[in-house]
This record gives sequence, structure tokens and C-alpha cells, in this order.
Amino acid sequence: MKILSHPTVTALGIATLCFLPTISTLVEPAHLAIYHVSGSSASIFVPVILDLAVVSLLISIVFRFAQYPGRIATTIWLATIVFLPWILLKSLTSVANAPLHHWLSMSIAGVSVILFLALLFFWRPSFQAPFESARSFVSTLLAFTALSGAVLVLQLLWCSWQAHALNAPRALHQRQSASVGPTPKQRIIWIVLDELSYKQVYERRFPGLQLPAFDRLASQSTVFTHVVPAGIYTQEAVPTLMTGIPINHIRSSVAGALSIHNASSNTWESFDPHNTVFQDALNGGYTTAIAGWYNPYCRILPQVLDHCFWTNHLALPHNLVANTPLAYSLLDPIPGALSVVCAFAHMAMCPPSRDRNLHVQDYHDIFAAADTLLADPSVNFVFLHLPVPHPDGIYDRKAATFATAPTSYIDNLALADRYLNHLQQFLQQHNAWDSSTIVVMGDHSWRTKLLWSSSPGWTSEDQAASNGGQFDDRPAYIVKLPHQQQPERFDAPFAAVHTRALLDAILSNRIHSPSELSSWASQQASAHTALQ
Repeated sequence: MKILSHPTVTALGIATLCFLPTISTLVEPAHLAIYHVSGSSASIFVPVILDLAVVSLLISIVFRFAQYPGRIATTIWLATIVFLPWILLKSLTSVANAPLHHWLSMSIAGVSVILFLALLFFWRPSFQAPFESARSFVSTLLAFTALSGAVLVLQLLWCSWQAHALNAPRALHQRQSASVGPTPKQRIIWIVLDELSYKQVYERRFPGLQLPAFDRLASQSTVFTHVVPAGIYTQEAVPTLMTGIPINHIRSSVAGALSIHNASSNTWESFDPHNTVFQDALNGGYTTAIAGWYNPYCRILPQVLDHCFWTNHLALPHNLVANTPLAYSLLDPIPGALSVVCAFAHMAMCPPSRDRNLHVQDYHDIFAAADTLLADPSVNFVFLHLPVPHPDGIYDRKAATFATAPTSYIDNLALADRYLNHLQQFLQQHNAWDSSTIVVMGDHSWRTKLLWSSSPGWTSEDQAASNGGQFDDRPAYIVKLPHQQQPERFDAPFAAVHTRALLDAILSNRIHSPSELSSWASQQASAHTALQ
């Protein structure tokens, strides 16, 4: 059929393949990319839709010249036939979350270039028959891809509409005077330092790494040395910590409503903010607050929070980031659409990765929001979730400044220590350090070989610090009780899923001393072992 080779159809097919990783991210059934967007949903949907339309138009103009027999048409279709397998492989592996290693991608691209130039230079009339067969096959393939692309565009438009109020302000908890409980006896500050490893902080510290704030904290806290993590990924681990429910998967509606998979009952449930430690704190008369990263706290917990701030600027595939100017956002997905060009002129032609700057921005934003909360003495149950020491490295510990070039997890550990030092000094200035309960933990440990050792940001220092990428799953877990001055250790296995129960015991004033904490933790550990 003539329509199968129409330039518009061919162009949409090629553009769909180029943009497939980004489009699939935005329309996949669990909607996790949309769930984690902290800005305007339009700022991620509109650039993709516009770029797909513009790139399709430009490619269709090129293929209009391929409608007429001759050298130009042969060159255009030959390039399409030769480079299409590479583009297809790059897109499909990215969609499958197993992208090609850079060296392999470049090797395939190099072979494609050599093959294209060789065929073009040594073209013979005898090549025409197999060329026509290949062109017919590729044209049909692109036509069916274009049909899929049209369906994907409709999905994009529908998802964009459903997510239009994704981060509209939610009404926070309003305390009624009649429901005010007893005056809390202490202030509780619960801190998650993302990807904080016990081994790297307290057991096998990298030579020369100084962590004075962690050492001071340990000197007046109970350090748990064998914590069983609540999960490997933040999006499951933190809800597990908050609810006490073992959650092994999550999914979201297009509008951002969270559902959790309960590993114990093997059922999917709607996330209930009232079944969290924040509701427990409200019941105890506490004022609740969050300043956090990555998880959409203000969207999923507004009913049980008196104060809330969250941010997450992690880039989607192809550096697509919410709440960036449209003129700049339009360039973000282009590397996928122009992968052939970008592979050979990436630094000159394609937008650079902004992940490091965005990571730094998130840190500064949460730092400022946390200080605002901590300066208010009426806010007495505070949850802080900071994006360090989570890779990639954003800090240069030797220069004691934020980095402009890639650094290591060890550098980010130094930044986490710097934040703890700031926290202690800030609370001491407000006469609140000694009298407060401070709980510091990692949501999970440093995911060396599970995630980072194969990433571009992995450094030789990371390799040395992890002893060749070895994975230790124990997150750091430190509890300082009010007026505690002596160090304690809890060496038995302790499941982090009991964090809500621990905070409840502290909220209800059932734990007063390190010995009572150890006794309570031993009971939880024994009960957990008996259930296994």
C-alpha cells in the first residue's frame, strides 16, 4: 500500500522509536515517573509531545526528497536501513531498563557508519534488488511503528490531562481545639539520610575520611550494628518505615495516588496516611512536619501533617526535568530523537546532564526547609529526608565545597556528616539538642553492585571503598535519647520495619533510657525471629 511509505508515516515511525524511552516512562502502568514529579506535570508532557511533533515534521521533510528515484533517495533510505537496528536496539534496551553500555553502543554505531559509507562508496547496480527488498521491509516496519506511535500520543494526551492537578496544593491537617492531646514531653527529630551505610560510617571507614559529627553522635547514642533494611528502593522503604507494613512494591494512579503491595498479605492496598506514625504523633498531641526528598510527601500525607515541604528534581530519561523553562525543556528529549548525531557530537550538539546540579539544588532546598521547621519550637515531631549520601557525588570533601566535577559516595558521606554537624549546632543554639530524641538512619544501604558499580558515576574511590563493589545491606541506624551522654550498641539483628513501633514507643514515653531501648529492641528482634 502506498500509504505505508508516505513520508509522514515513515517520519512518525522513526520519531516514535527515538522517543520511545521517554514516552514509555510517562505512560507505563505503574506511573512511577509521574508519581515522583515534584513540579508541574505539563512541564514534562508538553515538551515530549511538541518535540515528537517537530521531529516528525523535520524527518517527513527529509523523506519527501526520498520519494523521487535517484542518488538522494538511495542515500536517505540506505542511512535509514543501516542505522535503524542501532536506534531500535538502543530504544528497546532502554525501555527494558537494561540500556546498552556506552562502549557497546558506540561500537555498534561505528560499525553502522562504516557499513553505510562502504555501501555508499562501493554502490553497484547489483545492490539495487536487495536494497529495494530491505526498503520495503523497513517501510512496513516503520508504518506499524507509526500506528503504535499514534496510540502512544493519545496515551500521552490522556495522562497529561489526568495529571494536570498532580501537585496542586493540598490542605494540610487542621488541629481542632477539642482534639488537642496532652502536651508532649519531648521533641522527636527523625532523619533519613538517603543510602547511609553502617559499614562505611562505623565499621570500615575509608582511610583518611573524617566524620566527626557521626562520631559525636555515636558517643551519646545507641548504634544498631545489624539492621535488616526495610527495602532496597526508597519508594518502598520509606513507606514501610512510616507504616510498619512490609511493602515490596508500589504503584500510582496517573493523578499521583499511591497504592502499596503488602508483602505479608500479598495484597494491594490504597496507602492510608492515617495508618502511619504521623497519625500516631497527632494522636499524642504532637505537631507534625516533613521536609523531604524524592517521595511526594505533601501529596500522600497532607491529612496528617501540619507542615510539609518536598522536592525531587531527578531527571527522567533524556534529562527531562519538571519545572524548567519550556525553551530549555524542548531540548531535553532531543538526544533520544537525534541519537545518531549525538553519539558522535554529544558535547557540542546535545544538552549536558544536569543531574549533579539538580541534586545540589534539592539538597539546598531541603536544608533551608528543615532549618525553618527546626527553628519553630512548636513543631515537635519532625521528619527530614535528605538526598545524601545518595550517589552521584555532589561534594568535594578536600575543598569542602560542592563539586563541579564527578566525585564519590565517600565525598557525599562527608557532606552528610557536615549536615549532622550543622543540625547539632543549630539545635544547640536553640537549646534543643540535649532534650530532643534524634533518630538518624539510612532508608537502605549503599547499593554498590546492585546499582552503582555499573553506572557512569562510579569512581575508583567508590571501587576501593566498597572493596571491589561488595554489597553490605545494613543501613546505619542511630538513636539518641534525651540527655543521653553515653554510647551504647545493639548488636542483634533488628528489622527496620519496626521503626514505626519504635517511634510509637518514644512518642508514648515508654522508652526513657538506653537500657530500656535495648530491652525493647530485643523483644522486637525476638518476635521478628519467631515469625520467620
